[in-house]
Amino acid sequence: MSDTSPAPAQDQPRTPARRPVRRAAPTPGRPGRAGLLLGALRTTVEADRRGVALAAALQLLGAAAGVGVVLASRLALGAVLTPGTSAAALVPGLALLALATAVSGAAGALQGQQQRLLGERVAQRVWRRLLEACAAVDLVRYESTAFVMRLERVTSNALTRPTAVVTGVLGSLGGVLGVTAMAVALVAIEPVLVPLLLLAGLPAVLLARRASRAEFEFATRATPGLRRRTYLRMLVSHRAFVTETRAADAAPEVLRRLAAEDAAHEERLRRQVRVRQGLNLLGAGASAVGLALALAVIVLLVDADRIGLADAGAAAVAARLLAGQLGGVVRSASGLVESAPFLRDLEDFVAQCPPAAPPGTPRRLRTGLRATDVRFTYEGAGRPAVDGVSIEVPAGSVVALVGENGSGKTTLAKMVSGLFEPTSGSVTWDGAPLPAADLRASVSVVLQDFVRYQMTALDNVTLSDSATPPDRARAEDVARRVGLGDAIDRLPAGLDTPLGRELAEGADLSGGQWQRVALARALYRDRDVVVLDEPSAALDPRAEHELFADVRRVLDGRAALLITHRWSSVRLADHIYVLDEGRVLEHGTHDELVAHGGRYAELYALQSAAYGVGLGHPAERG
Repeated sequence: MSDTSPAPAQDQPRTPARRPVRRAAPTPGRPGRAGLLLGALRTTVEADRRGVALAAALQLLGAAAGVGVVLASRLALGAVLTPGTSAAALVPGLALLALATAVSGAAGALQGQQQRLLGERVAQRVWRRLLEACAAVDLVRYESTAFVMRLERVTSNALTRPTAVVTGVLGSLGGVLGVTAMAVALVAIEPVLVPLLLLAGLPAVLLARRASRAEFEFATRATPGLRRRTYLRMLVSHRAFVTETRAADAAPEVLRRLAAEDAAHEERLRRQVRVRQGLNLLGAGASAVGLALALAVIVLLVDADRIGLADAGAAAVAARLLAGQLGGVVRSASGLVESAPFLRDLEDFVAQCPPAAPPGTPRRLRTGLRATDVRFTYEGAGRPAVDGVSIEVPAGSVVALVGENGSGKTTLAKMVSGLFEPTSGSVTWDGAPLPAADLRASVSVVLQDFVRYQMTALDNVTLSDSATPPDRARAEDVARRVGLGDAIDRLPAGLDTPLGRELAEGADLSGGQWQRVALARALYRDRDVVVLDEPSAALDPRAEHELFADVRRVLDGRAALLITHRWSSVRLADHIYVLDEGRVLEHGTHDELVAHGGRYAELYALQSAAYGVGLGHPAERG
């Protein structure tokens, strides 16, 4: 028998234990800087082995062409400086110089395009890895601002770094090959020049580590401001916000706030640029000093008759090329070192996420779904959002949750549907606990903030059951059952019409029609329990009345947990639970609760008065 008396006094709210954010515990096996770079290189190779091999071959070709330039320069200069040399004798050296220069330029151009393609493949692989990790994260983590900010920092910074590592590793490979080749060429001419030029590049390598720390610190500080700037820009430019912004004449104020955020970011960026410019100038200065000293040594060697003019010219060319190769190695190494903190941020983020779990197994409901003494506390909240609530949803019945804003209705529904795991208490299916994945797979949900997928109408309906091929006949059936038949018939290509205008010139729907699409998507999933969170919020009163007057046929024997602020709609429910501040205040049928004269009767009377005493809904008049 239904209980219309107030719920028994429950325990006083406990001081909730803050739900900790899982952090990657430092372990001896945690990769260091070199390990992170090797891991990025391994990811690169796994993404495209043939592409990496081709890029390495192009780097080797470029290094060989550099040696060819030095040898050709020596040959050409020797011919020029030899008395009585004919013009024909100059041809081999000049031809070899032209060929080597052309090959060097072509190798560089081909290498750039190859790295572009390789970078795209690596980026796709890393994005998939991150998104798979995100798909496995507990939904409650997305309620944490700290988690969302870190995710944004990872996506805006760390995800570009594996591509930078590709460029850096291949650049370093080519640079090392080039440096080795130039060093061999210089040793053959004058060995003393080699250590002088190598030492000149050392300061830039040391400065790279300081630059990497500065860049990571800047990115960490800048992330909150970047999020605010993105949001403010959307308020003025995104179709989801621009209508209300324009209606309120709020654009000038939004732009004023954006200008302030822009100025603050520009100042942070200016300071960072000054730091990087200073470090770059120091590195370039050290390299220039080393090259100048090498050229001075060449002049002294010529003056002392230790080398001839042809060797001196070739040595000058080799010294200049070696300095350039060293600069390339330093830049590539700097990029690698700079990428290491961002790669660690990415690795730590992925390590915090649980491994992807296999999809749950849907269950048929025989007796009922029950939540027993469930509690849930959001991270950082001062009190539980749901505090010791027990409800039951018998098979085939319609159960309603009502209450004012903040009473815990949606949080409770997410626990019942397996989206949130209770902090304490249990949710049972036919009297037995289910793994969260199985519970989630066994329930169909229509959320208040449902997604308007920028896909075809057919995709919008069938996406809820993507484990099987789309069933057009089934999709048409559920669309007509929820009142979408006429709207689908009016679409240019029926169910094949793209909906929304974000990605294509598709057909847009009214708010109420979109809500019916979300309901059709839930019914297409074909589960024995349907959770309906404000399923009529965007419907006009007549459409809402028509939907709920026929809700039993629409549900087709399924059990339903209904959440609504329109209490006139809950009269159809078999049982109603009234929530207040996360607890069940009273429960029973509509008639029992009205007769009891408690909170339900009070709030129901307030809503009824807006439409006329004793009338639950405008559509019921007359």
